[in-house]
Amino acid sequence: MNDDSSLSSVSHRSASPRTLGALRGATQKAGLDRLSSRLDELRAWLSADLGAIERELDTFTTPVDGDLAERAAAHLLGQRGKRIRPICALLGARFAGAGGDERVHEIAVASELVHAATLLHDDVIDDADERRGAAAARVVFGNSASILGGDYLLIEALQRVQRTKQTTVLAELLETIAEMVAAEALQLERRGTLDASREAYLTIVDGKTASLFRWALLAGGRLGTLGARQLAALGTAGMALGRAFQLVDDALDLEGDPTALGKDLFADLEQGKLTWPTLVAIEREPSLLVELQGLTKGDKPNGTDLAPLIGRIRATGAIEATRQFADDQARGAREALASLPSGLARDTFDAVITAATHRRA
Repeated sequence: MNDDSSLSSVSHRSASPRTLGALRGATQKAGLDRLSSRLDELRAWLSADLGAIERELDTFTTPVDGDLAERAAAHLLGQRGKRIRPICALLGARFAGAGGDERVHEIAVASELVHAATLLHDDVIDDADERRGAAAARVVFGNSASILGGDYLLIEALQRVQRTKQTTVLAELLETIAEMVAAEALQLERRGTLDASREAYLTIVDGKTASLFRWALLAGGRLGTLGARQLAALGTAGMALGRAFQLVDDALDLEGDPTALGKDLFADLEQGKLTWPTLVAIEREPSLLVELQGLTKGDKPNGTDLAPLIGRIRATGAIEATRQFADDQARGAREALASLPSGLARDTFDAVITAATHRRA
């Protein structure tokens, strides 16, 4: 099916029940019923590709006599995420006229494996107890197993990309992983300082989160016939979408429902991490800085202890400002793709951007 095919001609019965469905649920909670319906249609358009990707990812969730690394990885991957990075890889390929290519599936699966690997590592660094509504792998199998599970998934991801024989794509993935490691190290170094630096925040977010969105879109696009200008547009759009996604995560950490988020509410504050809402709040009410820095010392606070402080942060309008900044990034992503052909690929990307920035979970 080409990009000009009518959405109404697509059968819903062939659609994968997962992937875009996770975003659909999030948009329903936000009251965006029309967008939820559209995501159903777009999911049907991508159903064959999404189904193939899910089948590949399912092979990691049921390891037969797997070692601790494989079991730790299986535990996390069994708690399904939104699969936005694989969707980016699929859309990059569709923009390039390379839909249905087996190499696209390898790249899409690799993007999810890299993301999962970073989560396994992050939970150890952050001493996290919960991930995606379940006990973190480090809690179930131990820190060492969680780290090895992440390493195992990174190797699997690199091997899959290597099989595509796309040397540029492989080189760019290695560069992306290096960016992610450097950004994580910078965040760890700055933890607890709460230095209200917008530049430092964006450096960390671009490296840890946005770079993988960029790689997924670009990697898919490199499998077709896009020119340098169009590939650059995909990269720009991926970075903007990644930023927007993280900004919404930051907002949800202060306003969301912890049972829906699958992690402890206020987790970033408790870990002494600077997020965009706290940065804006400090700029607007400098007296908050001393109190926020106090969270990094002494006993770990709980939600009840944090409630008054959260109220003060919210009162500054920082959460609304964060969502506005996310909307600005979303607009930048759409503008970046203006040079690419209109059609279902662009429509789908637009819907994914909207769902990602308006989600409440």
